[in-house]
Amino acid sequence: MTRSAPGLAQGWCALSALHGRIEAHLERALQAGHELSVREFSVLNVLSAQHSGEGGHFRMNQLADAVVLSQSATTRLVNRLEDRGLLTRYLCPTDRRGIYTDVTDAGRRLLEEARPTHDAALHEALDTAERRPELTPLVTALRALGPSA
Repeated sequence: MTRSAPGLAQGWCALSALHGRIEAHLERALQAGHELSVREFSVLNVLSAQHSGEGGHFRMNQLADAVVLSQSATTRLVNRLEDRGLLTRYLCPTDRRGIYTDVTDAGRRLLEEARPTHDAALHEALDTAERRPELTPLVTALRALGPSA
């Protein structure tokens, strides 16, 4: 059996802590401002990037992978968003076994209203996390990924 290096385990713990802190901060902000969970925001955000070209729509299993949920949890989440009028589902026109999901106009409006809240909360969470020495390198790496981080 190979033993893990202590640094690798510490790095994983730091990454997990950073993720937890960010997600909790986003959850509070999105719930308070828009009655959206982080997962709901993620689903709306991913689906809003769909297009009508080849491969432009996510099947439910692809959506589950994109938002890192099980297929059953994704289905329950999509059901809740559909019940709220934020999503709609339809059969794939070329493969009747496939089900696609689209964001409704109401869902797009809510997403656009929530996006500034999400982005501000993300920046706040990163600023706070960056003050912790064990999280600073991770925040630096995340910020280097792009201007939206």
